[in-house]
Amino acid sequence: MNILENLTISLRAPEPGDLDLLYIWENDTAIWRISGTLAPFSRTVLKQYLDSAGKDIFQMKQLRLIIQLKSNHRPVGAIDLFDFDPRHHRAGVGILVAEPSDRRQGYAREALETLVDYCFGILNLHQLYCNIAAGNSASIALFEAAGFEKIGRKKEWLFTGEGYEDELLFQKLIRGKA
Repeated sequence: MNILENLTISLRAPEPGDLDLLYIWENDTAIWRISGTLAPFSRTVLKQYLDSAGKDIFQMKQLRLIIQLKSNHRPVGAIDLFDFDPRHHRAGVGILVAEPSDRRQGYAREALETLVDYCFGILNLHQLYCNIAAGNSASIALFEAAGFEKIGRKKEWLFTGEGYEDELLFQKLIRGKA
């Protein structure tokens, strides 16, 4: 098995054929609160992103991988590395399983496990982190099950439109690295 695949999913680089899918995902206002997006993305901007997506993570300081089912090659979401810091061997992680019907199927868990193996085994990272809204119990459970530890709480950090919500900081270290 390839390091970028697991039992039912594989992670792959975005391709030009993903433009329509990314356009739908990036402009879904239901997930903007989680992603921190405030404005829609144009097809032109997303095409420019896809044109540069093949560049090395060391150049771009970020990496998006498409989560694809191995059985039928259907994309179900994306997993991102951002704030990549090669000097300090760390990066942030974000994950999206787009369709509600694809959630709670284990795809996010497998994608995260696969990404962690890639980050620690290939990119030689020492740590990964993520920020999760305190009310997002599904994401909290996902990252805790993957060995991420809650290391902090930013009080009233996220404005929800109805008030403020805390944001939790999770971190996963690989032990024994110098």
